[in-house]
Formats: sequence, structure tokens, C-alpha cells
Amino acid sequence: MENVANSPESVTSGFVRALNRQDVEGMLAMMSPSHRLVDSMGTIVEGRKKMRAGWAGYFKMVPDYTLAIEEIYVNGAVVILLGMAQGTYTRDGKLTPENRW
Repeated sequence: MENVANSPESVTSGFVRALNRQDVEGMLAMMSPSHRLVDSMGTIVEGRKKMRAGWAGYFKMVPDYTLAIEEIYVNGAVVILLGMAQGTYTRDGKLTPENRW
């Protein structure tokens, strides 16, 4: 029987909570060693070491990045999250309303 704390839904929810705190180490703890991210441009990033650098850099570029999850669907090991991503792009650390998305 699967431990509820290690269920796909629980791990996914923990990852989102860590992301919303911009806790890169917490996010890494939720990733498998062979974690693979495919972004919206089709770029593939694999492994925790590259993910650490990638997320740390992304949080510098979008320091208020968060996810607002509205619906969760679970089917075995597959978890689908529906919601919104939001943040403010910055080059100099200043958050300006015109750069918010």
C-alpha cells in the first residue's frame, strides 16, 4: 500500500508549495534523480544539478513567480494540474507593473 505522504498527488502538491516559496532545495527534494523538464519552447533540462541552476536563475528573472492551482486530476502516477502561473519579469530586480504577467 502506498504511503499517502509519498503519493503522486502529495509529492506534486509539495512541489507546488516549494515552488511558491521559491524553495529550490525543497523542489529538488521532490524530484527524482532523473527529473526531466520540457518547457513551453521544447527545451529539455534533465537532472537535479541542472534543475537547481535553472530554477535559481528563473527566480532571479521572475522573483515573484507563483502557481495558483484550480483543479487537480490524478490517475495512478499521473497528476494533472490546471491553473495559472504568474509573475513579474525583471532584469534589475525591480518589479514594475508593466512587466507583470
